[in-house]
Amino acid sequence: MPCTNAKPRRIAATLRRALAGLALFLAATAPLGAETGPVHLFAAASLTTALAEIEPGFEAATGHDLVLSLAGSSALAQQIRQGAPADIFISASTDWMDLIAAEGLIEPGGRFDLLGNTLVLIAHGRAAAPVEIGPGFDLAARLGDGRLAMALVDAVPAGIYGKAALEHFGLWDGVADRVAQTDNVRAALALVALGEAPYGIVYATDANAADNVTIIATFPPESHPAIVYPLARLAGRDGTGVAALVAYLQGDAARAAFVRQGFAVLGD
Repeated sequence: MPCTNAKPRRIAATLRRALAGLALFLAATAPLGAETGPVHLFAAASLTTALAEIEPGFEAATGHDLVLSLAGSSALAQQIRQGAPADIFISASTDWMDLIAAEGLIEPGGRFDLLGNTLVLIAHGRAAAPVEIGPGFDLAARLGDGRLAMALVDAVPAGIYGKAALEHFGLWDGVADRVAQTDNVRAALALVALGEAPYGIVYATDANAADNVTIIATFPPESHPAIVYPLARLAGRDGTGVAALVAYLQGDAARAAFVRQGFAVLGD
């Protein structure tokens, strides 16, 4: 049977892109003297490479400086709760966004799901052979005397997803005391890229951004919670720059950058 929800979703996505284009046009044609102050974006560390590509384009298109704070979603959420001057927050987890939403820190109607991602097992070097992850996969034996690099498994989304995936296959107990936990997923990636850990669990987009790692397996979506990046405008943080950034992140240039890094752009 045909999907009855597909057409409304396409219409909504088309309308959102049209509104994004209008907002960018208005920002670019604002009269001299209009507010062009910096916009503060707090974003998950896994967005580092994509946002480095997006930043100059946004600044050139709108005249606003973009100030990036990149870290684990848990650390950023806690900073926002403590009053950090963020205008927009992009989390790698709906849970951390739900937390600040419950405290009234999100502008009403200012939240939507922006991106999706996949979870992978990586190995040091460019010639590692692929493996098949399943209940019989002996990850502990593969580690040898080394450790498994992961973001904090009880706080950072990538670590939470990774632990859930290993538990799904019954592998967690065998490696729990062999995990090298880091403050964010990019730090876990660095441990593997530098050869300080033979294996790690990161997002596919992180692995794509590193020169000295190989994706040797992809965790199936059913093995962990869905990886969704919600975006939110924070309460009381308004202005032309904030609106322009939200619009730009939904526009064609940002979309292309996200897709190049391996993200799924949601809402299409």
